Amino acid sequence: MALPRLPRNVLVLGAVSLLTDASSEMIVPLLPAFLLTLPGGGALALGLIEGAADTVASLLKLFSGVWADRLGRHRPLVLLGYGLSSAARPIVALAGAAWHVLLVRVLDRVGKGMRSSPRDALLAASVPAERRGFAFGFHRSMDHAGAVIGPLLALGALALWPGQLRLVFWLAAVPAALAVATLALGLREVGSPARAAPPDLRFAPGEKIALLRFLGPLALFTLGNSTDAFLLLRAGATSPSLTTLPVLWLALHVVKTVTSPIGGRLADVWGPRRTLALGWVVYAAIYAGFAVVDSQAGVAVLFVTYGLFHGLTEAPEKALVASLVAPDRRGTAFGWYNLVLGALALPAGLLFGGVWQALGSAAAFLMGSVLAIAALAALALAAPRQAAVTS
Repeated sequence: MALPRLPRNVLVLGAVSLLTDASSEMIVPLLPAFLLTLPGGGALALGLIEGAADTVASLLKLFSGVWADRLGRHRPLVLLGYGLSSAARPIVALAGAAWHVLLVRVLDRVGKGMRSSPRDALLAASVPAERRGFAFGFHRSMDHAGAVIGPLLALGALALWPGQLRLVFWLAAVPAALAVATLALGLREVGSPARAAPPDLRFAPGEKIALLRFLGPLALFTLGNSTDAFLLLRAGATSPSLTTLPVLWLALHVVKTVTSPIGGRLADVWGPRRTLALGWVVYAAIYAGFAVVDSQAGVAVLFVTYGLFHGLTEAPEKALVASLVAPDRRGTAFGWYNLVLGALALPAGLLFGGVWQALGSAAAFLMGSVLAIAALAALALAAPRQAAVTS
């Protein structure tokens, strides 16, 4: 299976994603420890900060997608979003109280919300339909590579300057600045220039039905797809050493990095819907495994293999969204897709955590596996009889 060549925009956005995620992951893993040193810090503050930040980002992903389609241009919002996040993120080094961290994280996520849907629409427009899955897979691979590099950079900085968390936060500005410079110099607009009059952004009846046929099963699956933090909690229950967890976390991101382009390429060859279905089968099997496996080695294997699920689903999902609507409504479609994922993240976490607390971890993981199988059945039943828009 030969790998196709990627155009300039895809390479630029991949490099930007790597640098941005490296910057972010230099900070985020250290935030819980940093919050404990601030007035008003603690577990409740951490939950409020991350919950508020993710909610803001989810809502803005919808509005930014609609806005980009209305403008007829995606590059300005991509630049603005990355620029805002890159400027805000290192300022956490100046925080003197927990509410300062809240403001910085919300600003960071505002930037993410502004850029995500326009970026995905621009990426989809930059490649032919037959290479779209691989393009999204490459982008996700670079993002996951940044998630590997960021913690390693933070560990290296802390080895040189022990305990200097604020210094690490300031150093995170370096990859962030490189990301913005790469974006400004390398990214090109694709498609028609800004329109004299706003387009009609209402989905055609066929597009609306096609989106619902995908977003409905996706919502069901997302309800059983809780935060990966529960995987860390499950792994920690079988591991006597805390050092095992960061090693497993890095290994998970390595697997994501390697498998994301493979999943994207499979989406181009098999079709995104079939590849996505395979990923959901893998998810159901791994979650069922977490419910029955108790050995440290077995849990570690499941934990790392879980990265394959991400590789088989992230790029195919986006390739599928891009194929369901006309090109001038892709930003809006990605906005709805991102809103479904973001809006259900909190209910999914509460459901999984509640079942875990009431009935144990095995019941929670079995529930996630069953919901994945139900979503898989819904995806199969909702499959359209004819192909949607692919241009």
